[in-house]
Amino acid sequence: MRLIAVILSALMPLCAAAQSRDAILTDVTQAHILPRFDHLVEATAALDATARADCAPGSADLRAAYHAAFDAWISASHLRFGPTEVGDRAFALTFWPDSKGFTPKALSAMIAAEDPAIADPDAFAETSIAGRGFLALERMLYDLAFADQGDAAYRCGLIRAIATDIHRTARAIDRDWHGYASILAQPGPDSPYRSSDEALQELYKALVTGLEFTADTRLGRPMGSFDRPRPNRAEARRSLRSLRHVELSLVALRDLAARLAADHPQIAAALDDAFARSIARAQALDDPALAGVAEPQGRLRVEALQQSINDIRSLAAAQLGPTLGISAGFNSLDGD
Repeated sequence: MRLIAVILSALMPLCAAAQSRDAILTDVTQAHILPRFDHLVEATAALDATARADCAPGSADLRAAYHAAFDAWISASHLRFGPTEVGDRAFALTFWPDSKGFTPKALSAMIAAEDPAIADPDAFAETSIAGRGFLALERMLYDLAFADQGDAAYRCGLIRAIATDIHRTARAIDRDWHGYASILAQPGPDSPYRSSDEALQELYKALVTGLEFTADTRLGRPMGSFDRPRPNRAEARRSLRSLRHVELSLVALRDLAARLAADHPQIAAALDDAFARSIARAQALDDPALAGVAEPQGRLRVEALQQSINDIRSLAAAQLGPTLGISAGFNSLDGD
């Protein structure tokens, strides 16, 4: 009897850990993932309806709906796995970076040819991915180069087609996530995730890759080099959203990190403090398009923000990763 008691006492922490990991997976899917995609559907539905009511590029209502829907996507865009990646859905919502300038080329080609695909949502979904999504819509709403291209009625139809396509894509992602959530939360031999460790690794990868993308791409691209800054490469700069994307991403990743670290209060507190410092730096910049990278003082402030994000990455790798069974050699780009 004493031997059984000893064995049971030795197993209890392992059982508790397993239950805790299951609870973390359930919490992340139900409280972090699904509400974000549900909100994205609501916000893009409002964008679609607003575009149908008023397609004028300067419409205050249309621009407000665009910003609200784009906010919802950026707050979910770190979840680039599972249903989000099927059929390049994430790129269909935000084709960026666009180093070759494919988006303006795709839009100009459609306008010049008066491509009839804008009248058929299924046909429009088969057009160039560069001419779809939020950054294509940004061009139509904020880029003066498109203010008088081609026929006004066609431009109106194109704006409406893009808005409808954004909503259809968001709806497809959300629908599939409501089925995929149980796969992520309940791993097993017939699942893409054979264990809770593999499922948690997927979520950890989303966290680390999200931080990496924000530091290295959202900030790194416009920063360029000290001698050659590239402010015109900032994401969504025409609608003055570049810095906002950094802040929204940090807020979303802060929530994910807190949920992944739920069983380790000290690590959770350290991560939360690091995120708070980084978010405070972003909010203090007052440089919505990150144009300040072209000036020495502005660049230093953006560098400080970038470093604060890299500090979060280092903290996550040193403290959070090991608690999730992830080795120091983990590569966020391939999951190894």
